[in-house]
Amino acid sequence: MTGKPAVSLVAVPGRRKPTLEMAQRLEREGFSGLYCPSLGDGLGLCLALALGTREIAFGTSIANIYARHPSDYAHSAALIHEVSGGRFRFGVGVSHGPAHQRLGVSPGKPLEDMRRFVRDLEGGAKLAGGLPPLVLATLRRRMVALAGEIAQGAVWANAARSHMAASLTHLPATARENATFFVGNMVPTAIDTDRAAAAAVNRRTLTSYVKLPNYQNYWIEAGYEEEMLAIRKAIAAGEEARIPALMSDRWLSDVTLYGSPREVRDGIEAWYAAGVTTLILVPSSTHGNQMAALQELIDLYR
Repeated sequence: MTGKPAVSLVAVPGRRKPTLEMAQRLEREGFSGLYCPSLGDGLGLCLALALGTREIAFGTSIANIYARHPSDYAHSAALIHEVSGGRFRFGVGVSHGPAHQRLGVSPGKPLEDMRRFVRDLEGGAKLAGGLPPLVLATLRRRMVALAGEIAQGAVWANAARSHMAASLTHLPATARENATFFVGNMVPTAIDTDRAAAAAVNRRTLTSYVKLPNYQNYWIEAGYEEEMLAIRKAIAAGEEARIPALMSDRWLSDVTLYGSPREVRDGIEAWYAAGVTTLILVPSSTHGNQMAALQELIDLYR
């Protein structure tokens, strides 16, 4: 069995101090990393992790490149990199339409915007100091290739395990052959011997994602055209309540982890075999909140 996976961590308002205490516990329990999504202040949480933990790797997965000026990001990222002793990875991405609307931004072409962001981020480092390793959020082949060209890692969210080997072929050889190149995926995870209950939780988690054109196109590429076209049809007909029923078990088992502890552990091993080197579990519980889900992850290895 491989080592313990990494964990996605969010500091929910009202539970921020307990979240930091949980981070310290996850470090003691031997989990391999802590990665903070764009929900809330992920970069602020990373600064707290830099000061509140000692050895565990951590990072953003991901920070939205449109949310702050690149030079501002450079100063924050360089500070966290320095005070953490090099444990921090700065994961960034172009995000999706709903986030752009919320921020009131009008993005350009994703690849061009990402190139410009990285160039400006590196320019900001002239005053900010050394930057941490940069990880690009990826889905399809062109962003994967760009990550291998201008960054030190690539991270997927909700990738299809059966398609991962094909996705990794789009990395340039220099990245594929570099043992330090970060290859991550954030995978929704629900642990329960009631497999149907766990599946229902993951379907709720992914309902908002299957509405996004970028994800639909990715999953079509991964072999789930029937499911995605049916979901598009339901959305067009104003029948979004039907979406969970249109998420097939075949698709859900390829994109998420759910079921008994043994089934989840076996799924984790399968993800590593597929080429992911940093598996980031995004836990949900059939019985409680994020804290309950994190405790279930700890119990998974006992």
